[in-house]
Amino acid sequence: MTTATDHTRQLPATFVFGAATAAYQIEGAASEDGRGESIWDRFCATPGKVRNGDDGSVACDFYHRYPSDVALMRELGLDAFRLSIAWPRILPEGRGRVNEAGLDFYDRLIDALLEGGITPFVTLYHWDLPQALEDRGGWPVRETAEAFVEYVDAVAKRLGDRVTRWITHNEPWVASWQGYGWGIHAPGRRSERDALATAHHLLLSHGWAVDVLRRESPGSHVGITLDLYHTHPISTSDADIGAARHWDGFRNRWFLDPLYRGEYPADLLERFEGKLPAVAAGDLAAISAPTDFLGVNYYSRSVVGAENGSRPITVRLADSTYTDAGWEVYPEGLCAMLVRVRDDYEPRRIYVTENGASYTDVRGHDGRVLDPERTAYIERHLDAIARAAAEGVPVEGYFVWSLLDNFEWAYGYQRRFGIVYVDYATLERIPKSSFYWYRDFIAAQRAPVGARAAAS
Repeated sequence: MTTATDHTRQLPATFVFGAATAAYQIEGAASEDGRGESIWDRFCATPGKVRNGDDGSVACDFYHRYPSDVALMRELGLDAFRLSIAWPRILPEGRGRVNEAGLDFYDRLIDALLEGGITPFVTLYHWDLPQALEDRGGWPVRETAEAFVEYVDAVAKRLGDRVTRWITHNEPWVASWQGYGWGIHAPGRRSERDALATAHHLLLSHGWAVDVLRRESPGSHVGITLDLYHTHPISTSDADIGAARHWDGFRNRWFLDPLYRGEYPADLLERFEGKLPAVAAGDLAAISAPTDFLGVNYYSRSVVGAENGSRPITVRLADSTYTDAGWEVYPEGLCAMLVRVRDDYEPRRIYVTENGASYTDVRGHDGRVLDPERTAYIERHLDAIARAAAEGVPVEGYFVWSLLDNFEWAYGYQRRFGIVYVDYATLERIPKSSFYWYRDFIAAQRAPVGARAAAS
């Protein structure tokens, strides 16, 4: 009998298997132990911004339940767990006073992970800016980048002796455009000028934070995570090819080029002329500070055409398969993107720091949650990573999104990405069939070659 693991290629022996989460999406305890207000607290409290009026005040209650969740990670056989630090827990006003109780929580969590043999990959910013800083201008002002450095310094001073893997920012494109450009995410602004300034200051604060982490956490590896979309033109027409190139610049090169080449792409500078933020001397050198890895979040590709002969639009293909979130299932794009990043930018290491799928999961009468579509999605993307590794791409780990069903930003609790089902009424955790598949896949990858052959 053929099993899911039989036709998935072997990954390198040192490959890291993990799962990912974010603070606001799972922690809850939004008003406990001195935590300040974040832009997501304010956004959720604004009528009409989040589906069903949901918020992250309780979420998965990870703040109180993390010991049992770490036990689930151990059952899964994880090498690593990607978490984020809630900035408002550490500096409730964004700058100045450090809340020791907030640091104490992450102290306990890091220790629990390490005791379980699980390496923490710590993301320092996963979109929960302190509202106090937003009230003073938010990411469009340079002072917020300076405040981020103070926050990173406080965290690294406390945790830098045990954390060896740091991610400065998660998906700066989303924070910039969905938060400040299009108003879909917190803080809900709608300004191209603000989005572009936010992107620059996020990148600048990344570069400054690299120096802090090198100093306060010597010997650790530091990187940043980008959400990258392999981009295909819908046709071979010049207009569609040009639209796809513009979209690739907007989604990918606008962040990759300054990080690895110390410059913004010329075609996008021309496109946004008149709306660009001030770039001070030394900014691009700071942004392009050498890092130890690039985190790649990949969910789907972009198929792009030219509307009215010019403006790029993404296109839905009638013959493709889509998740319940409306994202095309296209694992080939992950392999292609990893190869492209290796060829064009040469990062020292790559981790796939998020990859997963939303489906409408239902708990059956027998108590189980069967999610074969998610299992197939994860398997196919792991196979794509193995193909990239076989082509010499220095991809060293994979983090499924997500360990738990959680608060999915503007969609509230409607979308479920977890490999563990969360009953939001009781907060009970029920591992899905994808959880057990991933557990068995990890175990099989670690088995000696002879044992794997015998199992087949």
